[in-house]
Amino acid sequence: MTDTIIHIFLLLTLPPLLLGVINKTKALFAGRKGPPVLQLYYDIIKLMRKGMVLSRTTTWVFIAGPVVTLAAVVLAGMLIPIGQFDAPIAFAGDLIFFAYLFGLARFFTTAAALDTGSSFEGMGAAREVTFACLSEPALFFALLVLAKISGSLKLTTMLHSSTSAFSVAMAAPLVLVSIGLFIVLLTETCRIPVDDPNTHLELTMIHEVMVLDHSGPLFGIILYSAAMKLFVLGTVLLHIITPFQMNRMWLNWPLFIVEILGLAIVIGVVESVMARLRMRHIPYLLVSALLFCGFSFILLMRYYK
Repeated sequence: MTDTIIHIFLLLTLPPLLLGVINKTKALFAGRKGPPVLQLYYDIIKLMRKGMVLSRTTTWVFIAGPVVTLAAVVLAGMLIPIGQFDAPIAFAGDLIFFAYLFGLARFFTTAAALDTGSSFEGMGAAREVTFACLSEPALFFALLVLAKISGSLKLTTMLHSSTSAFSVAMAAPLVLVSIGLFIVLLTETCRIPVDDPNTHLELTMIHEVMVLDHSGPLFGIILYSAAMKLFVLGTVLLHIITPFQMNRMWLNWPLFIVEILGLAIVIGVVESVMARLRMRHIPYLLVSALLFCGFSFILLMRYYK
């Protein structure tokens, strides 16, 4: 019971800190002081206290989009284990449910963008679903690799087995899966080199252009959902790239916090040393993620043959 409470506490409170660490890392690389690491917490609280501006052309879909997205991402976070502890919700086949929760969130986000009738938001929604056609298969291939290694269709068992069953023979598939999942993480969370969350140029935006008409609490929910998606996908990636655990169970919680903050620093470094790709080059990056995860599955099948 205590582990479940800590899981929920970290899931609900830690995500905004990750974006603060990323922004601070980027500021240090640029030689600037940058915003405080807790800035996103202040922004979300400020937005929650403001009013909303709703167009008369929008329907209930416009309001439901951010709310359903947040609910789907929170539920996805309840399906994954944090550190060496089991997830609060676990059942056979929950990996499919996990993947399609992100699909549900994407559907309502794009539907809310289209509900405004804006050509710019429609353009961003089209880009979002187009790139999802490549990122979702990569995620499924990665989950298949973990399912094959663990012999289970339960996310908790799959992610724990990726660390406990680590061996030289598993190194190549897991390395390929890690690279592919890292690209998927950058894509799903709209980070450089796929998208720039700080830009305001409509012709070059993907995710940000879809939320231009949201304001107040709805926009605060969107920011919070984006941070939580980064936390959830980053946790999945950490189970693959950090096959280590502490002998004393209570130390695994601080170790996880250090690891997830370290991943945020890595993302900040990547964004500092790379520029955003041209729009026509982004599919090539996503195809490479699909190939990395697909080849890892092929290598794994040859190993078990």
